[in-house]
Amino acid sequence: MPALEEVGMKVGFIGLGAMGSAMASNLIKAGHEVTVWNRSPAAAEPLGSLGARVVRTADRAAQGDVVFSMLANDEAVREVILSGGLLDEMDRGTVHVNHATISVALARELAAEHARRGLDYVAAPVFGRPDAAAAARLTIVAAGKPAVIERVRPLLEAMGSRVWSMGDAPERANVVKIAGNFMLGAAIESMAEASALTRSYGVSAADFLEVMTHSLFATPAFQGYAALIAEQRYTPAGFALPLGYKDIGLALAAADAARVPLPLAGLLRDSLLEALSAGDEDVDWSIMAQVASRRAHLDERNL
Repeated sequence: MPALEEVGMKVGFIGLGAMGSAMASNLIKAGHEVTVWNRSPAAAEPLGSLGARVVRTADRAAQGDVVFSMLANDEAVREVILSGGLLDEMDRGTVHVNHATISVALARELAAEHARRGLDYVAAPVFGRPDAAAAARLTIVAAGKPAVIERVRPLLEAMGSRVWSMGDAPERANVVKIAGNFMLGAAIESMAEASALTRSYGVSAADFLEVMTHSLFATPAFQGYAALIAEQRYTPAGFALPLGYKDIGLALAAADAARVPLPLAGLLRDSLLEALSAGDEDVDWSIMAQVASRRAHLDERNL
């Protein structure tokens, strides 16, 4: 089938957290007829003021040419998409694009359930924080039938700066997202520990990280998280600590299934768990820098 037209498509969007709301708003701005649903209805109201049709049940958002979903985790996806019977409400010919970061096991189950019902399915997790989503600068990793990806590409391009295709099997996109978040976590942990070391010798995290992110590590990921660490600006959370902990768990589960050792992932899980055990929930996962400082007792040493 030819690619979808760039304007005037009927699309549904399910899951309106900080990321989903920004993504849906860009579809509205691109001229599409967007129907939205969220488990917490209040999150849908701002999109209604932009022109979206707000509905009270997920099945009413599952009608149209394409249905997007951006839910928090495996449990939410299973509850809304599978247990909620949403797939049975979709018409054949509807494309479901799932942006959630989920386990490889659930990704395979979803692909099988869509195929059993004759529904087209694309896994399309994204890289980028809420500010990138608002600016339509997300990196989108898509996997599914090539013809189906091409059908939805104009819609994806309305939300992101580039769409990368990872092949036919949807779980390939999910494992790329999991592996990418593992790398981000490793970058944060390395900056956290290295900053603790420099602080112990009187060099501030801000000074050290400015040198690193303008020379050896002059990349967006390092620069963005370095700024949060240097300023100790962990709220509001661009990527919440519990989500980071969840994603490192997904990496370990995927590695276990494929018998791929990930020793560094185990260390990251422990750092994130240590932060959670200290009562840090509604904070960015760059709070790992605070964990490194506590381990070295830097505050007690007035460093």
